[in-house]
Amino acid sequence: MSYSQPFPLAATHAPPQVQQPAFGPDLAVRLICPECKDPNPNIIEEFASGDLVCGTCGLVLGDRIVDTRSEWRTFANDEGDDPSRVGAASDPLMEGMEQLDTMISFRDGGSGIAKELQRAASRSQNSRSERNLLTAFRDIASWCDQFSLPKTISDIAKQLYKRTDEEKLLRGKPLDAVIAACIFIACRQAHVPRTFREICNLTKVSKKVLGQCYKNLEQAFNLTPGASGNKTHGPNGPGATTTNAEDLLIRYCNHLALPPNVQPICKDIIQTARERGVAAGRSPVSIAGGAIYFTTHLLGKPKNAREISAVAGVSEGTIKLVYRIYYNKRDWLVKEEWIKEGRADMDRLPSD
Repeated sequence: MSYSQPFPLAATHAPPQVQQPAFGPDLAVRLICPECKDPNPNIIEEFASGDLVCGTCGLVLGDRIVDTRSEWRTFANDEGDDPSRVGAASDPLMEGMEQLDTMISFRDGGSGIAKELQRAASRSQNSRSERNLLTAFRDIASWCDQFSLPKTISDIAKQLYKRTDEEKLLRGKPLDAVIAACIFIACRQAHVPRTFREICNLTKVSKKVLGQCYKNLEQAFNLTPGASGNKTHGPNGPGATTTNAEDLLIRYCNHLALPPNVQPICKDIIQTARERGVAAGRSPVSIAGGAIYFTTHLLGKPKNAREISAVAGVSEGTIKLVYRIYYNKRDWLVKEEWIKEGRADMDRLPSD
């Protein structure tokens, strides 16, 4: 009896795995100039022009090369490594104070640790006086931005506040009142005057408190009061210029959308009235409002007292009171050449 031989069984072991090469850059890739085909090329990165140039033949191999070098330079090799420029530009008003902030994240998983860390960091970094100074500087910059004042006024106000804080000139006065007085003086020194009412509306400080702070700073900084409008310098610091009615005309005429020929004639009327002593002792705001009311009617482009009152911030009665003073002296204030040229006509002036 014959038996058939069984089929051979397939192999049960897996084939050997091929080891994959580790990932890495191909260091054999080289950039060779197609012109000179030098096996050891001299490739130069010209960051000034942003080109990749062959140093042998001068062929440009690439453009728009990004300069990855450091942005600063140092010529003091003995003083150590190059300093890292971190943070904003230094502020000369904060000399001697740490100007780099350490921010702690608010995300702590609800444990409340972040708040404690922020409190501890604020105590350790700055003293109480430094924190008050930083707060005042922040408020000055914010209020000047709201009032559309240039950075020059903000810097002057910061200097005034820092001197006030160092010399303890207004001890016990509210911080907002001190800042408001510094901004008011800075506006006058920069020839961008603002009235007490405008500063009070901006800072929400009462006119009485603002006036007290301003009087104290006026004496401490040797600011010369008066109506000269000239800048004076005293032994204790620069003086402030006083606000004249002419300084307020530009803004008031712009807000009232008056034509350009109104402002120079109105300015001439105010100056002539001052020389002749007309409306002497009145505030600059009242004189500016009354003069605009007088000039607009004189030139045939009338504005009512309510519109001028809304812009100047004085009552309609005050504007009409100054107008009546000007109306009684109209022969002195109105030049004959304006009438001959047809620009002015005194018959247009209302009698009331």
